[in-house]
Amino acid sequence: MRISLPLVAGGALVVCAWIFASVGLPNAAAETAVKLPAPAFDMSADPQATRATAVFAGGCFWGVQTVFQHTRGVLDAVSGYAGGAKSTAHYEMVSTGATGHAESVQVTYDPRQISYGQLLQIFFSVAHDPTTLDRQGPDSGTQYRSDIFYENVSQKEVAERYIAQLDAAKAFPHKIVTQLTALAPPLAFYPAEGYHQDYATRHPESPYIATFDLPKVAHLQTMLPQLYRDKPVLVSQVGG
Repeated sequence: MRISLPLVAGGALVVCAWIFASVGLPNAAAETAVKLPAPAFDMSADPQATRATAVFAGGCFWGVQTVFQHTRGVLDAVSGYAGGAKSTAHYEMVSTGATGHAESVQVTYDPRQISYGQLLQIFFSVAHDPTTLDRQGPDSGTQYRSDIFYENVSQKEVAERYIAQLDAAKAFPHKIVTQLTALAPPLAFYPAEGYHQDYATRHPESPYIATFDLPKVAHLQTMLPQLYRDKPVLVSQVGG
């Protein structure tokens, strides 16, 4: 069970902390990871392109964000919402599971340093479990679904072919349930509230972060060391 405890100062919501009880909590264990092959098919690199974006949803955005913040070639990783309307892109509304939104992370990266396919490899191997429907760890609901919000046909093709490759290889004990959703009008990515940004880095002592998110970063370091960066790129730094 996750309980939101907003702390209010000066009439404004400034932080959102999570408490969970491990006794009787489903899947209350440290995150596991699966070593996966790189995509057999990837996007062709454009030597003129210096920035590109990708949007992934895989459970609570705190963990997905911190994984990509520790990824080489990533310029920024922002927690937010995708899959619903702008008017409902607010945490308390998304938490109801009735908005169509998924907690998501928009990754801005340098395609000269890391490819879209490599981001997918990280997403599927260490960032989340793509075989659990509407659930990650202790979190359940459609807002925690596994979803790739593709921005163009090239991203869609790479994602489709990689999922087919992993399923054919039986990389997981169960079939991948990740959705593919076009991120095109009227759908868009909406950044989450400021108190959600850089959450794992700012709250490493949180039992939730220590149990479910920090292991993901450790798995990235050990399983894909060539893609790991020790110092995370933080939203607070990118935004000045």
